Amino acid sequence: MKKLANKVAVITGASKGIGAGIAKSLAAEGASVVVNYSSAKDGADKVVAEIVSNGGKAIAVQANVSKTADVTRLFEETTKAYGAVDILVNNAGVYKFGAIDQITEEDFHSQFDTNVLGLLLTTQGALKSFNENGGSVINIGSVVSSIAPIGSSIYTATKGAVDAITHVLSKELGPKKIRVNSINPGMVETEGTHTAGFIGSDFQTETERTAPLGRIGQPEDIALVAVFLASEDSRWLTGETLLAGGGVR
Repeated sequence: MKKLANKVAVITGASKGIGAGIAKSLAAEGASVVVNYSSAKDGADKVVAEIVSNGGKAIAVQANVSKTADVTRLFEETTKAYGAVDILVNNAGVYKFGAIDQITEEDFHSQFDTNVLGLLLTTQGALKSFNENGGSVINIGSVVSSIAPIGSSIYTATKGAVDAITHVLSKELGPKKIRVNSINPGMVETEGTHTAGFIGSDFQTETERTAPLGRIGQPEDIALVAVFLASEDSRWLTGETLLAGGGVR
């Protein structure tokens, strides 16, 4: 039997990149998947189509995770389609690097609203949709909270908050049989890192030079860790932040 047979998973920000990879991998292990997106409907529909063509179950649901009303609708549509939720992957995130003298209020609020407030609101929403058997919340942090790269003050602060929230909620939700863990990826090749100019840059070269495994990550590398944290294989883990950066720390 597949590891996630009869499970229901909501993955935020799953229209591309790491989120899309996680959605496909959870579905391949038998989960019914909700592919959440904020604006990239075409990308979300493409992920759903690929999952369905491979024999899986998936729907796409639009929601801005930083808006309470949207989050409420996300879980209403999830339970209507599939029933109670078993797995929440808080993947939706944005980033913008810049030196301290370039930071604006808009930069701060856009990153904290999605990366931190969004995570809190979706976890809050999922609590109403989990059943008495509990479930697994998987937060997507970042290795930046450990390595603190120059020019990443806001983004690193948001991911440091994800680490802290993971620890707090693991204690708070443990009595409800809900496990809360974080995957902290290093540099991963996605549409976003291509658009941001990281792929092919000196930053990529330096990352590959210093990474013990000698390369940057691919979405599947992170997705495999997510499958582990979503399944019974990790039933004794909660409050953990798993660095997934090829040894970069």
